[in-house]
Amino acid sequence: MTTEPDSFPRRHARTQRFSLGAPRSFTVAPDGTRVVFLRSSSGTDRAGALWVLDPADGSERAAADPAALLGGADEALPPEERARRERSREGGAGIVGYATDTAVELASFALSGRLFTAELRAGTARELPAAGPVVDPRPSPDGRHVAYAARGALRVVGTEGDGDRALMEPEAEGISYGLAEFVAAEEMARSRGFWWAPESDRLLVARVDDTPVERWWIADPARPEREPSHVAYPAAGTANADVRLFVVGLDGARTEVSWDRARYPYLARVHWSAAGAPLLLVQARDQRSQLYLAVDPDSGATRMVHADEDPIWLELFAGVPCWSPSGQLVRIADEGGARVLAVGERPLTNRQLHVRAVLDVGDEDVLVSASAGADAEVPEIGEVHVYRVNELGVERVSQEPGVHTAVRAGGVTVLVSAVPARPGTQARVLRDGKHVAPVHSHAEDPGMTLRVTLAEGGARHVPCAVLLPRDYDGSAPLPVLMDPYGGPHGQRVVAAHNAYLTSQWFADQGFAVVVADGRGTPGRSPAWEKAVRDDLAAVVLQDQVDALQGLAGDFPLDLSRVAVRGWSFGGYLAALAVLRRPDVFHAAVVGAPVTDLRLYDTHYQERYLGHPAEQPEVYRRNSLIDDAGLVDAAEPYRPMMIIHGLADDNVVVAHSLRLSSALLAAGRPHEVLPLSGVTHMTPQEAVAENLLRLQLDFLKRSLSLT
Repeated sequence: MTTEPDSFPRRHARTQRFSLGAPRSFTVAPDGTRVVFLRSSSGTDRAGALWVLDPADGSERAAADPAALLGGADEALPPEERARRERSREGGAGIVGYATDTAVELASFALSGRLFTAELRAGTARELPAAGPVVDPRPSPDGRHVAYAARGALRVVGTEGDGDRALMEPEAEGISYGLAEFVAAEEMARSRGFWWAPESDRLLVARVDDTPVERWWIADPARPEREPSHVAYPAAGTANADVRLFVVGLDGARTEVSWDRARYPYLARVHWSAAGAPLLLVQARDQRSQLYLAVDPDSGATRMVHADEDPIWLELFAGVPCWSPSGQLVRIADEGGARVLAVGERPLTNRQLHVRAVLDVGDEDVLVSASAGADAEVPEIGEVHVYRVNELGVERVSQEPGVHTAVRAGGVTVLVSAVPARPGTQARVLRDGKHVAPVHSHAEDPGMTLRVTLAEGGARHVPCAVLLPRDYDGSAPLPVLMDPYGGPHGQRVVAAHNAYLTSQWFADQGFAVVVADGRGTPGRSPAWEKAVRDDLAAVVLQDQVDALQGLAGDFPLDLSRVAVRGWSFGGYLAALAVLRRPDVFHAAVVGAPVTDLRLYDTHYQERYLGHPAEQPEVYRRNSLIDDAGLVDAAEPYRPMMIIHGLADDNVVVAHSLRLSSALLAAGRPHEVLPLSGVTHMTPQEAVAENLLRLQLDFLKRSLSLT
């Protein structure tokens, strides 16, 4: 398919949704004299470089350029690094992550499986000899060593390039040290597998044994000469990896950390700082109970600091648990119908705020991100703000309506903001709350004005965004395109410009586009998020229907022509919509859907539906298909385009192939678009561009708009 070179779909694909060139991954030095970050050279350059900004004058200088360090050679990523990037949905190249010592004077990173360090004061970088391929290198707090994972081993080397050695090596195939297992990286947001002691003399190292996990084969039928990938995939109800934790000295001496791993097999969080003993958060498999454990690093013994229980499930949060500088436990908890920040045993927030993450813990306050809570005076649809919280009260740091986050140290805060009226993100350096310097962005301007209204739809006040064509004159109702994610951890209705670029492009093709965040999506209250337990399909689908019908009284929606599109959970929801509510939805684009919920991973699926051996009927009624074919499909039949990457190791292509087989067996025509070599992400420029165009063509044909 040929297209004009500067079309929105092409630019959207080439710029990776207009994110390339924007600064990200900020670190602030504890003395406030340096801000370190990643940024590529332009809005079409995928290769991130390491930069340093001086808050005193706002000057920026490059600390490490991947092109120079690799001599212009192409990157060659080891399989472990490819897996890490897939789990984190990282589509960039070059330096995509880094770690620093405590003083933020030394940074380490991997390129093409090789180990590099950068002197952040001097702005110089060099390669260290290492037994690669190197994954996740991290300097010791004192900056004298770098630890890294390589071929299943945890290794350490001096920052002068001396003494490279293995501290822990795998005893057999399927065992690794220093890497996160699949469900930790994919579902717990724990991408790390080792942690330095603050004294730099030892580390906590995770040992992962994948031997118990079922093996799946991920093949590319378009390339039969290539050997399939052998993937350890813990599907719901099957065995997880066996995860243990060791304290390891620089001399290789090891002590195993002990806790009741049979009752609490999930190692969800690890924190080790000078403020207290090593701190673990371990979860039961059903995720209804968890323990906060302090570790004696000499003996490996643990003592319980706090315990949580919830009859539905316990959520995991960024930035916690940790110790405050005074040695109190900092956590986020669902208490009294609200999501609160607690320091020690005392909640410091109430139902006015829905706390999302801890950003920094200082001597005088805790910096958090939060949205408006259940008792907030104003709904603030789609907004997320940064707040300072202490025993005296709560102060909002970000003022402009939008989505904000921050990084802070040494009296310097980097506030990163996205707002509806301005494309991209804006990063500003603040000192003592006052703006001192911008962090420049090279991201391209999409050149698109949004015609978007944030509203609430239906009796449950479902958060929605409604987008109309920019040239719409109000003369007639418009065909509707529902564009949801609609599931856990996937808020789509946000007060930010770039979140709606694709939706606006579809709107400009003649649709009223509706994005609705029903129950199960984050951002409102614990009860809102947990309403999907055991009833995922019915709840999320009903909220889409209610939102659509509730909005019809205020917006020009033609309810006789309603389509839905989505990816991943959104793909599941799109298929669910046309299969079970064909009276409402008339066509669906179904991208990378989970169709048989027994085929998705343990930590995610069992959180919402329990164990499939204990609740087989719950899994059946929430799936699109089961062993007998389609589940609860209604008449009449509605057109469906199914899209799936053949290399997807998160939602494997078996989901779509089995759905297609079930549709065929039921005599229901449909379209299938297999994407050779594509994973759960679609970073390839031509693929990403033409996917939008092919979806548009299908939707117009299916709704008789051509």
